[in-house]
Amino acid sequence: MTEETKSEQPWGGMTCRILRVDLSSGEVSKEERDERYYRKWVGGSGIISQILLTEVPAGADPLGPDNKLVFALSPVTGTPVYASGRNGVGAKSPLSGGIALCQSGEHWGSEFKKAGYDVLIIEGRSEKPVYLSIEDDDVTIRDAGALWGLMTKETQTAVREELGDKRVRVAMIGPGGENLVPFACIMHGPFDAAGRGGLGAVMGSKNLKAVAVRGTGRPRIFDREAVKAFNKWLTQDHWSHFWIQQVLPEFGTGGPEMEGMEAIGHLPVHNWRGGPFTEGVRSVHGGALKDKMGLPQEGCFGCPLRCKKRLQSGAPYFIDPDYGGPEYEAMCALGTNLEVDDPEAMVKANELCNAYSLDVISVGNTISFAMECFEKGLLTLEDTGGLELRFGNGPAVVECVGLIARREGIGALLSLGSAEAAKRIGRGAEALSVEVKSVHPGMHEPRLNPAFALGFMVNPNGADHCANVHDDILAAEHGIKDFNQVGFYDTVPTLDIGPRKVALFKVGHIREFLNDVLLTCHLAYVGVTYKQPADILSAVAGWDVGSAELIRTAERILTAARLFNVKHGLSADDDRLPPRFFEDKTDGPFVAALDREKMEKAKKYYYMLMGWDENGVPTPERVDELYIYD
Repeated sequence: MTEETKSEQPWGGMTCRILRVDLSSGEVSKEERDERYYRKWVGGSGIISQILLTEVPAGADPLGPDNKLVFALSPVTGTPVYASGRNGVGAKSPLSGGIALCQSGEHWGSEFKKAGYDVLIIEGRSEKPVYLSIEDDDVTIRDAGALWGLMTKETQTAVREELGDKRVRVAMIGPGGENLVPFACIMHGPFDAAGRGGLGAVMGSKNLKAVAVRGTGRPRIFDREAVKAFNKWLTQDHWSHFWIQQVLPEFGTGGPEMEGMEAIGHLPVHNWRGGPFTEGVRSVHGGALKDKMGLPQEGCFGCPLRCKKRLQSGAPYFIDPDYGGPEYEAMCALGTNLEVDDPEAMVKANELCNAYSLDVISVGNTISFAMECFEKGLLTLEDTGGLELRFGNGPAVVECVGLIARREGIGALLSLGSAEAAKRIGRGAEALSVEVKSVHPGMHEPRLNPAFALGFMVNPNGADHCANVHDDILAAEHGIKDFNQVGFYDTVPTLDIGPRKVALFKVGHIREFLNDVLLTCHLAYVGVTYKQPADILSAVAGWDVGSAELIRTAERILTAARLFNVKHGLSADDDRLPPRFFEDKTDGPFVAALDREKMEKAKKYYYMLMGWDENGVPTPERVDELYIYD
């Protein structure tokens, strides 16, 4: 699609085309949507939620042909808007049985937009391994027999060689996705993941190894001068915050600020039980990694921040810089929460997760669960095949990643995730599993902020941290209106979770969720108000959008995702926190347990604010009011 060929379109951003591929029949079709559809659902998690709600039948097997894998862009994807290079991916989750909504950076989304599409719907199942090649209007299903079993880096290399173009962008799975590990992810390039909920297993269940994209078009922009003005505001005003302007470009996420986070008890340690880990944090945070093995960082499409680590080392492990380096979540999941202070082992484990296409958060949480089971005698050396699954054992973590991906030895049990593994172990193991809807939490201590805990409870994905609230509630508690007046974790929040805080949470939760709809980066856009998303849509699409419409749009999409979960058997009982968060930390910076009764009241109040009944089911009146099925 070019600006010239679409110049008759009175609005910008989207191509108006949806690409549908049925792997069972081999049929490829192209559909169109009108402006009303895009303004109603916008993009990313919005379009994905609408398609999954209306097209995936109740009771569908997440790993069966009736499930659908949806890639979706937004109006800003692939445009000059800074930090807009993300794309959304979704399906019914094999881990939770509910909806999985993910986003990934890199350049895949911008290339798909240049090829002339907004959405890719993959349905059915191929009888043999295949990959999908998209080059503008040329869409082909190709044999992937020679690719099956390859790691992600080798997969990308082989696809580019076969297609004869090094500029092709590849979304793919490794052996973890092929082996249907329910927390396998889809890698976009070797180190950007659509990570949560098991989308890689859905892709593997369809015998789809990769989706390769190359485009030559250019999306139409309604007002380029307004885009330039927005980018100027973003870089000169909003990014004046020290953490965004200096820490991210130098260290990526998880820089030296992790020392301060550990000091107030924010970092998970010892399977979320707590404990001092000061020296360990100093060994594994981004500053230490940069000094020891750092290379120049990379960035996603359209983003000058360049916050993606690249690390290299030759001993004791070969660290391949093409697999990037661990971000904050991986440093905690594979480092602090396992009490691993060996930076090479932590980085190698992260690399293997990317190579095998495994979600680092789920891998780390599941191994920490196994380590506590081993500590308590619920797992023995006989169970682990002689593997010493003790906290702090970095080499065991490295070995365990491969076992999980291949589903071998103790990895066969752990590949199920901690919730299902706990059921099979029994004898009280369930109390050691830290997850919501079987989805393991991002590495942010919810006992430090009950509003964050509420986000884990009600997020349609499970304990996904991305559409959650960090500084909104903290700033509101201290009367701070300007985000740049407060640094991350400068003050330990002492928050209750009464009605006012739940209402504040809802506002912040919706604002954060809009990043997943517009597919703007959570890091680059942290702390923005509703005005900035409205400005973006007005500049790119030409819509006269205001805060009220954006709030209503986010409520519509969150309600659609909720309806999907209800349709597939999830209920208010699934919006529950694990037992661990109702326990005091055992050591280290003191963080008190959450109050179970208060969290349940907060959950019910959130339901009410969303127009759902006390069981979390959207009322018919609310569904009609939001025009979800219209």
